[in-house]
Amino acid sequence: MLAQVPAVVSLEPAEIRQGTVIRVTVEPRSAGAFAAFLVGGKLAGEPLHFEPVGRGAWSALAPVPVGAAAEIRGRIALIGARHSDTLSFVVPVADGKFAVDRELKVAPKFGRAPTSAEARRIAADNAKARAAGRAAHETPRLWREPFALPRPSRITARFGDGRVFNGQLQSRHLGTDFKGQVGEPIYAANRGVVVLATDFLLAGSVVYIDHGEGLTTGYFHMSQTLVNVGDTVQRGQLIGKVGNSGRVTGPHLHWVFRYGATNVDPLSLQALGLLVVPPSQAPDTGDSLKSAPTGRSP
Repeated sequence: MLAQVPAVVSLEPAEIRQGTVIRVTVEPRSAGAFAAFLVGGKLAGEPLHFEPVGRGAWSALAPVPVGAAAEIRGRIALIGARHSDTLSFVVPVADGKFAVDRELKVAPKFGRAPTSAEARRIAADNAKARAAGRAAHETPRLWREPFALPRPSRITARFGDGRVFNGQLQSRHLGTDFKGQVGEPIYAANRGVVVLATDFLLAGSVVYIDHGEGLTTGYFHMSQTLVNVGDTVQRGQLIGKVGNSGRVTGPHLHWVFRYGATNVDPLSLQALGLLVVPPSQAPDTGDSLKSAPTGRSP
């Protein structure tokens, strides 16, 4: 006789796509079996941060990588007062349906490979960004309100789209771009602590905010940063101004949303009720300003 699975795992949203944020909820079949139990887990190599959500259930956000296969497997640990158990779960993943920009042309200086010195600088910048993402797993959740978009302008380039530069597929867009002119405002997407306010070779002047429980946001190509490392910022607080610093073809904001070291589409938070996008800011497939293709942005 097969042992009964100790808990039921449910996933949101109903259709899960590559490069998105999902919600994992676990509920024990018997409340008494795991009285005062704790929950931990892992998906796509990232720790999951479960919080109680009532009626004995626990819930956590989780990342689905942009390159995820048709299904990915996760594990959940149930640690009870009288005994513990572990269960696995499967996340079915649909294609991200990312667009491919095949017509973009950029100046030769942006299409060339980085020099050895530039490659070392890019690697160092990426290491700083990855460290900020990993450290966010050690920060308690600092936000309670849904996330807000960092600019009131149109979205001009979406997360996940392929980038073909001068006839060659060189990168995938791992952020969300907002239209803007030099000096226009950039706002914090939610409450958090500033963990990076510095200059990167590709991303220019950047700010990274640690929101806790693995979530960070990054704001690239600024002309001016208005916060310092260690500052606690609130949702909607002015943190900098739009610019064209770094390797870009024009002024705009490139906004990054990460779970740990995994880039995900911030717009996918809408399906979980954790982001509100005004109709005026629906993604626009035209008039896109792009980050330059040389190397990979952190």
